[in-house]
Amino acid sequence: MMPKTFGRRPLLAGLLGGPAMPALARAAMRYPDRPVRVIVPFGPGGASDFVARILQPRLGEVLGQPLVIENRAGAAGNIGMEAAARSAPDGYTLFLGNVGTLAINPTVFSRALKVKPATDFAPVTLVADTPDILVVGPSLPVRTVKEFVAEAKAKPGALSYASPGSGSLNRLEMELLRQAEGLDMIHVPYTAGAGQAATDILGGAVAGGFITLSSALGHVQGGRMKGLAVTTARRIPALPDVPTMEESGYPGFVSGSWQGLLAPAGTPPEIIERLHAVTAEALRHPGVVRRYATGGVEPVSSHTPDEFADFMAREARRWGEVAERSGAAAD
Repeated sequence: MMPKTFGRRPLLAGLLGGPAMPALARAAMRYPDRPVRVIVPFGPGGASDFVARILQPRLGEVLGQPLVIENRAGAAGNIGMEAAARSAPDGYTLFLGNVGTLAINPTVFSRALKVKPATDFAPVTLVADTPDILVVGPSLPVRTVKEFVAEAKAKPGALSYASPGSGSLNRLEMELLRQAEGLDMIHVPYTAGAGQAATDILGGAVAGGFITLSSALGHVQGGRMKGLAVTTARRIPALPDVPTMEESGYPGFVSGSWQGLLAPAGTPPEIIERLHAVTAEALRHPGVVRRYATGGVEPVSSHTPDEFADFMAREARRWGEVAERSGAAAD
C-alpha cells in the first residue's frame, strides 16, 4: 500500500496544530518549502551520479521543489556519507547510498568510519539496482575470464585492477575471483567512483576490473572496452554476446550494486513518508525507466521504509561476511 500523503491526514494536522506543536513538527507540515539537497558520495560519471541525475528532475517535479545534487567524493564514499549523517534531520539533506557505503564500509572501515548507517540514517527507499561487469582495456590481449586469469597468473604482481574504493562491491567481487584463482594483483582504488576507474581502464593505466554496468556499457558497446562477463544470473539484452560469470565457470557468482535514498536519523516520520511516496511515483515514470535502461539500471522501490531498513541489514550481514573472509581492508 502506498504511504498516505499529508493531504490525507487532516486529523493528525489538527492534533499537531496547537501552539505547543514543536518547531520540527510544524516544519514537517510545510515540507518541502525550499530546494532539497541530495549528497552523492562519489564523483561525476559513476553509477551513483548516473542514478541521481536521471531521478533528479522527475523527483523534484513530484516533490514540488528543485533537487540539488552535491557530489562529495572521497574515502570510498565515507566523506559524503558522514556529511549527510551530520546534516539537520529536516528532510532538506538526503543521501544516495549504495551497497558499498551502507553494507560493506562498516566492515572494511570498522575503525575509521565515524557513522553507523544502521542507526545514523532513516531509510526511505531503494531506487535502483545495477549489475556489474568485468572489463579490461583494449590493449590487454584477453577476451574471456579464463584468458584474464591466465594472463594474471603468467604475470604475478604485475596486473592491476581498479575499483571505486576499498569498500566497494566491485572490490569484493575481484577479491572473490582472486581468492578462487590464487591471483596476485595490485588493487587501485578510485575514491571519486567508477567514472575515473573506467577512464583509466580505457587508457591502460590499469588492466581491468569489475565496474558498474552503467559506467561501462557505452564503452563496451562502442568497442573501446572489452566486456568479459556480467555478474547477473542471465545475460543482459544490451550485451547479448557477453557471458555471465556463471557461464564463465564460476557457479554462484551473482551480484549487483543497489542504490537507496536515506535521510539523517531523527527526520520526522511524516517527511520520510512523503519522500517514500513521491520517490516511488518518480521511479514509475516512463522517462525515468527508459533512461535508466540506457545504462543497464533497473528502477526498484521498497514497499515501505521499514522494508528498506530490513534489506540494508541483510546486505550488511552478507557482504560483511564476504569482506571478513576475503581479508579486504582499507588501503
